[in-house]
Amino acid sequence: MTSATTTLNTPVDMVGGDVPDYFALLKPRVMVLVIFTALVGMSVSHGHVQPAIGAISLFAIAVGAGASGCLNMWWDADIDAVMTRTSTRPIPAGRITSGEALGFGLFLSVASVLVLGLAANVLAAALLAFTIVFYAVIYSMWLKRATAQNIVIGGAAGALPPVIGQAVVTGSVGIESLVLFAIIFIWTPPHFWALALIKAGEYARAGIPMMPNVAGPDSTRRQIVWYSLLLAPLGLVPCFLGFGGLLYAVIGTLGGLGMVGFSIRVLRNRTGEAEKRAAMGMFGFSILYLFALFSALLAEQSLGLFRAVMA
Repeated sequence: MTSATTTLNTPVDMVGGDVPDYFALLKPRVMVLVIFTALVGMSVSHGHVQPAIGAISLFAIAVGAGASGCLNMWWDADIDAVMTRTSTRPIPAGRITSGEALGFGLFLSVASVLVLGLAANVLAAALLAFTIVFYAVIYSMWLKRATAQNIVIGGAAGALPPVIGQAVVTGSVGIESLVLFAIIFIWTPPHFWALALIKAGEYARAGIPMMPNVAGPDSTRRQIVWYSLLLAPLGLVPCFLGFGGLLYAVIGTLGGLGMVGFSIRVLRNRTGEAEKRAAMGMFGFSILYLFALFSALLAEQSLGLFRAVMA
């Protein structure tokens, strides 16, 4: 499997994409999740940040996430070209060249780190820089093609936004953001492996050692169950630490039980359409679980701030 330096057979008149193509390079759906989890990291912090500084910081974090996504697409252009769900991305589709994507990603990486450093503090900027390097270099260039643990280790990059968010507010890293980091980190493998069970054939053609292709689908299903069993109580830790309230406790309990239930369904349904429905059900519910969990935290923190202002 070659790297992103592979020249794509692209007609000259298709080179040089428009604004939507460049925006697509940033993986906007991932950016939304990054903004959301970073905002929750800011909300659970013991401190205060000026609204303008907070907004600029969130924008810089989002751009940094987009930059790492762009660099990932630059490096993985050869892989994206042979996978159905990614073959229409701007680079393999020929709308943007690899060189253009690389330059765009590098510019946004540097700019986002500089802006965050100036708007917030050095620690937040350093954490953002580390996240970009970890995702674009350690995960994309090394782990993804080298080990079936790629998602497990690489999940650290996606789990760091709450930590960066807390650093923006306090200039430090506290237990609250570390717990949120742990929740996202443990959530990532069962979330992505559920999809990998369905896309195993495509990953095999692309030469990516995803867990179902290396350890086998049955082992992957068992690991999805184990991670879900670990995630369920981990998701309730904020309640015991005092920054998760009653709403969070209810959603965390029901959501955790749901994750375990869906994982058992994946374990039991191993063939045909039943397998696909179980895996996609797990994948979809895991997104709902994380969104609901973090939304509950944000709602409770926002309500607490409102009460403090009105008191």
